[in-house]
Amino acid sequence: AVRRGATIALANKESLVCAGHLLTAEAKATGSRLLPVDSEHNAIFQVFDGARPESVHRIILTASGGPFRTCSLAEMAAATPAQALRHPNWDMGAKITIDSATMFNKGLELIEAGHLFAMPEDRIDVVVHPQSIVHSLVSYRDGSVLAQLGLPDMRTPVAVTLYWPERAACAVEHLDLTRMGDLTFEAPDPTRFPALDQARQAMKAGGTAPAVLNAANEAAVHAFLAGEIGFLDIPAIVAICQDRVSPAPLDGLDAVWEADRLARAAAGEAIRQRRKVILPARAAQ
Repeated sequence: AVRRGATIALANKESLVCAGHLLTAEAKATGSRLLPVDSEHNAIFQVFDGARPESVHRIILTASGGPFRTCSLAEMAAATPAQALRHPNWDMGAKITIDSATMFNKGLELIEAGHLFAMPEDRIDVVVHPQSIVHSLVSYRDGSVLAQLGLPDMRTPVAVTLYWPERAACAVEHLDLTRMGDLTFEAPDPTRFPALDQARQAMKAGGTAPAVLNAANEAAVHAFLAGEIGFLDIPAIVAICQDRVSPAPLDGLDAVWEADRLARAAAGEAIRQRRKVILPARAAQ
């Protein structure tokens, strides 16, 4: 579709995370337009001055904080898959819900935003916004900050992309600010949620580093859902893979596949080593 120059409603982040430079270069060459369905990037798309990108100071992604936003490290270490799957605001699939709990979802979205809006890592911020009403913000050089607000309902960003550049009626509940109460914002805790720093590390390393991050996380999440590792083992396994798999130049899709293969192999070995520790401990409980 990109090679045909089509306008694309992009509903997955992994294609940009793993092969963003390839995809955006092809889109630029063919005139293809990538419209993000992801609620945060869709929000940015709606308030980003694409005609004058030099006027943009920073992009600010919001994150709900997930089910463990206020939990201690000890509580997170003991968390079960059932607990991690209880997202406070969104009804999503298992993998992305776990990613929300670890904040890897936001880490992947940080990389995605960099590609979609040609923004470097150090000009993309993440803030925790537990109410999930402000979906993201754009800060401008003149001090203005534009935000897109709405109830947490994916029908709105889907409608925005499908009907763009027009706006169509959508059967969603409209936001009533008088009923919302407080809208709060806080900084993410890098100690309890190292995923954001790991994503920034991959983004700065470039090449196939984001593909390594993505594959390692997928393997670790699968193992956690299967009861083979603990919740805090997920970022630990990703860190091991980032140390063991050196990023290569992103010179084609073959490089992505190879990075994915190497990362999954490294993750598999790390999971096997941790499985020997965690499974007997659980059996004894």
